Parts: sequence; structure tokens; C-alpha cells
Amino acid sequence: MRYVILIVLAIVMAPACQHIGSLFEDAGPDTDGDSDSYCTQGEYSGDLEITEQSDVAALAGHTSISGTLTISCYSCTDLNELICLTSVGESLQIWNNNSLTDLDGLNGITSVGWNLQINKNHALTNVNGLSGITSVGATLEILGNYNLNNLDGLGGITSVDGDLTIWETSLTNLDGLGGITSVGGYLNVGTNDFPDCAVCELLDQLTSGPFSINVGVNLNDSCTPVPASCP
Repeated sequence: MRYVILIVLAIVMAPACQHIGSLFEDAGPDTDGDSDSYCTQGEYSGDLEITEQSDVAALAGHTSISGTLTISCYSCTDLNELICLTSVGESLQIWNNNSLTDLDGLNGITSVGWNLQINKNHALTNVNGLSGITSVGATLEILGNYNLNNLDGLGGITSVDGDLTIWETSLTNLDGLGGITSVGGYLNVGTNDFPDCAVCELLDQLTSGPFSINVGVNLNDSCTPVPASCP
């Protein structure tokens, strides 16, 4: 009789366990492409500054933020709870993050209304998490990211309405900016590990702008062939 009871309990409990399991599958960041059950929070109103890992949860499930999103967190290592974000109404500021090695979790963002600023993130090696962005409404600034070895994640950006600044990096080329055809403001490039003529290559691809050019101290190596914009 004992075995019969155990078998009946197993049959009864199985559907309940499956239901509980489905609840766990629906919880947390969407990693399988099915965002219906997770990205349900709509727009986050106002600005948000992330200064510690627990702050990331404030945007979990939100598809946009109306104001400025600042990520300035000494210990943050994971931005995956931001996977639902598709737009930032004002600026996206990624500053002074000492532990972030990538920007995975920001992959869904396609537009930044104002500034995109990636400054002084000492562990950052790539910006692939920004590959969905196609336009920047004001400034694109990449400054003081000494371990950043490529800009391939910015290949989707076609226009920068304000200034474009690449300063104090270890970048050896600007290949990741190959999609940009328009710069509305100043072009500021200096103290990098690519030759000055790489700036000429960038100028060759532009059909509009920049308003003015400021080239600082980069490498003196030449490019082959020499870009048309270089003397």
C-alpha cells in the first residue's frame, strides 16, 4: 500500500512542479529572445544613476528611460538586468567603472537622445554591448579607457549630431567607426595608439561635417594608401 500511495503522490505533484519550474523560467532577464514575460515595465520616468550592483534592478523589465542613465559603479560586473532597454531619452553616461569588462546587457538600445559618453572605464575591453545603437543625438565621447582595444561595437552608428571625441585610449585604429557618415560638431582625436592618418580615413568616409577638427598627439606612422584627406 505504501508504494501505491507514493506513486499517486508523484503523479499528482508532477504538474505542480512543472508549473513552478515555468515560473522560474519566466523570472529574471530575458536570455532566450522571448521578452514577453519579462520586458513589461514600459518607460522609466526621469534620470537614474547606478552606483552599486543592486541599483541595476531598478531598470529591470523597463523598455526605455526618459532621462539620463548614468552607470558609475566601482564594483559592478553585470548589466544583464538592463536587457529590455531599447532607448535612452537623454544621455547614456558610462563613467568610472573599474570592474566592467564589457557592456553586455545594453544590447537592446538603438537610440540615445543626447550624449553617449564612455569615460575612464579601466577594465573595459570592448563595447560590443552597444552594437544596436544607430544614432547619437549630441556628443559621442570615448576618453581614458586604457584597455579598450577596439570600437567594433559602435559599427551601427551612422550619425553623431554633436561632437565626436576619441582621446586617451590604447586604440590602434578607428575601424569600429566605419558606419559614421555625419558629424555635426567638432572632431577631437588625440593621445591614442593609432596614426594621425587614421583620422584622415575617418574624414574620407564623412559626407557631412565636422564643423572643426582638433587632432592631438597620436602616432606618426603613415597609412598605406594615404587617405585622400591627408596632405
